[in-house]
Amino acid sequence: MRRVRSAQRVEAGAVALLAVVAVVVLYPAWWWVVLAAFLVFDLSMLGYVRSAAAGATSYNLVHNYAFPALLGLAALVSSGGASTAAGVLACAWAFHVGVDRALGYGLKLPDAFRHTHLGWIGKPDA
Repeated sequence: MRRVRSAQRVEAGAVALLAVVAVVVLYPAWWWVVLAAFLVFDLSMLGYVRSAAAGATSYNLVHNYAFPALLGLAALVSSGGASTAAGVLACAWAFHVGVDRALGYGLKLPDAFRHTHLGWIGKPDA
């Protein structure tokens, strides 16, 4: 199981790196948005104020690759400023998710914030 988690974390790091390369190549004037927006996506943790299950749901809705991919697709098929905004946001979002996963912050399970699909955060595996 440890090898699977390690492979997922390396894969996530590669996604984060690819997102940075994409924004630098496609939107060089906007590279800084990736860093400036990094913590914005963590506002999804506010669901934990209500309950662990609500927090896991809100966190998982934001911390997956599906929505950044859809936004990136929207950037590809649109034009003008909307295309740039969508593309930069998609890269920033994918970067955030990739870094989180590379650091071991996986999708949350509904019982506790520290319990993720990559294992327990801060606890060694038993």
